[in-house]
Amino acid sequence: MPLAKPRPPWRRGPLRRGTDVAQSWLVLATGVLIAVAAPAAGVAAGNAVDAAANRQSAGWHAASAVIAREPATRISGVDSGSATGDRVRTTVRWTAPDHTVRTGETSVPPGMHVGDRTTVWLDRNGMVVRNPSTPTDSLAESVVAGTVVASGTGLLLFGAGKTGVRLIDRRRYAQWEKEWAELDARWRHHQQ
Repeated sequence: MPLAKPRPPWRRGPLRRGTDVAQSWLVLATGVLIAVAAPAAGVAAGNAVDAAANRQSAGWHAASAVIAREPATRISGVDSGSATGDRVRTTVRWTAPDHTVRTGETSVPPGMHVGDRTTVWLDRNGMVVRNPSTPTDSLAESVVAGTVVASGTGLLLFGAGKTGVRLIDRRRYAQWEKEWAELDARWRHHQQ
């Protein structure tokens, strides 16, 4: 079925039916909603992701740690704060604010050895967490989330509009069928 040319709902015509007016208003409302609601939802999602990342890392603090075990496993693409983005996992040891010695796993730049000092990030409970996002990483996450939500919202509204048009078309076809049946009955009656 080819795309129908949208007609302004306020346009008058001798063949215009109620279903035509309803479809015109539905298409117009769907277009306005897509143009306004989809970007607004994307901006809101991006802001929410950025705020969540800021809240999460607000309680984190840096601590000096010593590498306790020789780094073994290379991880590609983790902690993009390094120049190459390549990191290796290892066990580190640090002293907590309550003067207890703790150990945990973290990723460090390649080439570090047992006894080397590194910086780890700790949460409020003193547990090792990933390095906080850089402003660039945080912006990228926010943009991606906003784009996905805006696209999803636009597609959802578009699908709802298409569903509404199909329901209106179904009603329109039922009306046509009824009118043709009545016309056929009159024509047959006239033929007899």
